[in-house]
Amino acid sequence: MINTTTKALAAAVVAGLGLATATSASAADLGGNCCADLEERIAELEATTARKGNRKVSLEIGGQINEAVMFWDDGEESNAYVVTNDNSRSRFRFRGKAKINEDWEAGYALETGVRIARSNRVTQLDDNLQSGLDLRDSYWFLKSKTYGGVSVGFQGTATDQITEINLTQTKDFAKLSDMEDTGLGLLLRSSINGGLANDLSFFRLLGVSGDQPGDGDRRSNVVKYETPAYKGFTASTAWGEDDVWDVAVRYAGEFGGFKLAAGIGYGENNDGGYSGIDCNITIAGDKDCSNFGGSVSVMHEATGLFVSAGAGTKKDKLLNDSPIFTGTDADDTQDFWSMQAGIEKKFFPLGKTTVFGEYFDYEGAASRQRVVGTDPINPLGVDAQVWKTGLEAYGFGIAQGIDAAAMVLYLHYRHVEGDLTVRALNGIVANGTEGNASLEDLDIVMSGAIIKF
Repeated sequence: MINTTTKALAAAVVAGLGLATATSASAADLGGNCCADLEERIAELEATTARKGNRKVSLEIGGQINEAVMFWDDGEESNAYVVTNDNSRSRFRFRGKAKINEDWEAGYALETGVRIARSNRVTQLDDNLQSGLDLRDSYWFLKSKTYGGVSVGFQGTATDQITEINLTQTKDFAKLSDMEDTGLGLLLRSSINGGLANDLSFFRLLGVSGDQPGDGDRRSNVVKYETPAYKGFTASTAWGEDDVWDVAVRYAGEFGGFKLAAGIGYGENNDGGYSGIDCNITIAGDKDCSNFGGSVSVMHEATGLFVSAGAGTKKDKLLNDSPIFTGTDADDTQDFWSMQAGIEKKFFPLGKTTVFGEYFDYEGAASRQRVVGTDPINPLGVDAQVWKTGLEAYGFGIAQGIDAAAMVLYLHYRHVEGDLTVRALNGIVANGTEGNASLEDLDIVMSGAIIKF
């Protein structure tokens, strides 16, 4: 009897499971065999999804958008442009790495900048100058925890941003040292006749390239080596082109309630093209100039009070050997110093608030830039050479971070004053005559946001 009952119960259970399975399969089957449907869905997903080439090397896609409205007043005219803020321009990037063993890894970086209108190149005559794409990084690297890392390709040199070290949000919209990115593509204007310079912009007062002296650059094909960090210190060196080389030491750490970041570096350029360090003079396709600079940024963690400062110098060793300046004993050295100070603190849950003031001072050297006699800013009335330049700027601003959106809203004002001395050279009747151009000051307000992804 027990046997018969057990068999009947087992049969009922099997039948119930079979019915449940059939019902479940029927519910999951959306018009065909379940496995075939699943494979079809996977194939469709693969066809519409971005994929990396292999499973060994990671792929990270990121970037940022940094657009702003730039208001400007050059003493005679005022206007407002929508620009890409070149202090930290819009960009997209691909990065990745693969672990080789416990000590070594390999990786790569490919990054492209995007500009709708360059905040450092638009002029009173063109509000959309030099828009488009530009390559920022294209290199591979091998890195060891023990021995450091080597990278090869298009990248920043060892002294890239060595004068711009900054622990605050201002680094993304109002650089400590790189003044040209905030509207200095605007043309110089005479305060006597109101005329615009033919081709001299404010950034040309900072040397030919507009870069602050003492700093390297990322537009270089180089081999770079960086040591492992030791008690907060790292050292790096780079070499490339024909040839450019530099060395730098950086520090980042915390002590006694303070955050500190600092760096110092030296570099030389003997390359005829533009690579990392630009020179004011080229002779028969050759250049020879040197850079020395550094910066420091300190923040008190409890109060949020901070101060950042940078300085640098550049020397053009070929300047007085050039046909333009031979025998003139022209100034061949450029110098600058700058400072930002303020407070950055999370006063609201939204994110950090930054309030700051700034000052910048530059004294320049002679350069290969010419000013024709008919140029409205030329005080001599004859063709002349840029003999000496200067630029002074001060400003202030406020920024509000929005942590939930990886976003920073900013408002920044800067006042700029330029100095320009020209001299008649090279057999011109007025040879040796100097004159100081009377230039209008420039006021700029930049208001926008950067959002990172």
